[in-house]
Amino acid sequence: MANNIGPVENHRSREGGAIVYPVYSRRSKGLSVGINLFPDRKVCSFDCPYCEVFPFTSDIRFSLTVMKEALHSALAEAAAQDIPVRDICFSGNGEPTLSSHFREALKAAAQIRDQTVPEADLVVITNGTGLLDDSTRTFLQEAALSSGKFNIWLKLDAGTPGWYEKIDRAAVPFDTLIEHIRSFTALAPVTIQTMICAVNGKEPPPEEAAAWVGLVRELAGCDGNTVQSNNNAAGIRAVQIYGKARPAPEDPLAEALPQATLEERAELLRPFLDPAIRVDIFP
Repeated sequence: MANNIGPVENHRSREGGAIVYPVYSRRSKGLSVGINLFPDRKVCSFDCPYCEVFPFTSDIRFSLTVMKEALHSALAEAAAQDIPVRDICFSGNGEPTLSSHFREALKAAAQIRDQTVPEADLVVITNGTGLLDDSTRTFLQEAALSSGKFNIWLKLDAGTPGWYEKIDRAAVPFDTLIEHIRSFTALAPVTIQTMICAVNGKEPPPEEAAAWVGLVRELAGCDGNTVQSNNNAAGIRAVQIYGKARPAPEDPLAEALPQATLEERAELLRPFLDPAIRVDIFP
């Protein structure tokens, strides 16, 4: 079942086999109720050096019935304590779109959200590799276009293959992933999320920052000095630039950078986007 809601500021309960875990999220700016489709072990198509999921195994297997009961319990606990729920978020111990339970779990969570906390967003945090699968891509596209309260937080840590290899360490080729991200954002809205940290003592070089800005501009539909209008039909809803704030198993391979570094990246991008498209910093 869900944990009691208290001043939880990390996600370590996931590694204890929690399927539903309330957490105070800096990016959600309040209480986020997480859903973990991998309570037994980490399952991810990326191997990011900053990843906060520590090695673990458990005998707990994902159960849709348990998820629904635990989600109802967590939302009722929040209501009893008069705590607004900012979102119900699929993240957990890996890439949620890799789970065979992803679609049925998302549909069930959406139904519960609509019945109990309709003001809350439904969020999927994804590294984008699920977009390589036609059926998953179609499912996410339909979900994103069906409701403004469904939000895809799409990882885009790198603008170049070289930095992608360092920061995400994925088997999926960079160009292949970006091609599918381009196709998806042409049809459906996303929030771009970008981790900026040092890897092996080195921060992203200037050419990487410039390439990332160019890629985000392209995904936003920017042409030259023209800014994208924020019509929410496709493209980019918002950009989240965040830093390393929690311990990771491979520390100190990845290290936090000064807030000023994150702010500099944001300032490179902001002039090219409609002011309604927020570019937020989360050190």
